[in-house]
Amino acid sequence: MLSQLARGVGEVVFPPVCVQCGGLVDNGTTDDGTTDNRTAGFWHVCGRCVKQMDYVSPPHCSTCGHPFYGEMEGERMCPHCEGLAPAFREGRTAVLSKGPARALVHELKYHQGLFVLSDMEEVFRRSPHVLELARGAVLVPVPLHPRKERERGFNQSRLLAEALARAAGGGTRVESPLRRAVDTVSQTHHDRRQRQANLKNAFALAPGAALNPGLHHVLVDDVFTTGSTLNSCALVLRRAGCLNLDVVTFGHG
Repeated sequence: MLSQLARGVGEVVFPPVCVQCGGLVDNGTTDDGTTDNRTAGFWHVCGRCVKQMDYVSPPHCSTCGHPFYGEMEGERMCPHCEGLAPAFREGRTAVLSKGPARALVHELKYHQGLFVLSDMEEVFRRSPHVLELARGAVLVPVPLHPRKERERGFNQSRLLAEALARAAGGGTRVESPLRRAVDTVSQTHHDRRQRQANLKNAFALAPGAALNPGLHHVLVDDVFTTGSTLNSCALVLRRAGCLNLDVVTFGHG
């Protein structure tokens, strides 16, 4: 109750603005005072931009989670992860990384915008196929190198995994059995082959990490681009005996 009161007072003094367009956020309240459930629950994305959120739902690629459009007939090759040879079983994503979804990721990663985590958790809550895969699992965030985590102040994948655990419930928990052993250069402008070369031996088990092969593990990252980072992490976990292994990302693209 106190936190809700504090938020209400804060919104009067500092009205929340949309990370996508800069407009005021009404949190689902319409002009006549009723609630629009399509936009309620978002505190940093306005109603107009919330409606631009491109949620992913089946049918989608079973490896990267990108949606298939049109009618499905037989097997489909996905151009987004072709040639990946995944070390994990299945991958799912909540939204396509564009528009307001991309703005949320950028605000978190590059502007230390921890306040957007409540909105990103709401996106997870509206993604039943993602919650289904994550519920009851051990969520494993993709680790940052210690230098990068010191600079940023946090690991965004860890925070997203915690948000997903809250949204999924059902005993879902977060553990960090991986460490980043090599301080790689930024992957942003590299293709899959370059990323794979950069990530060779980049990840390892954390000291003292204890893995139960009988549990369901789900790797969590912010965005699925080529899948190289997630696959490098998956290879380490598989070698450690984690065969029941899947992947979830907030966005794709």
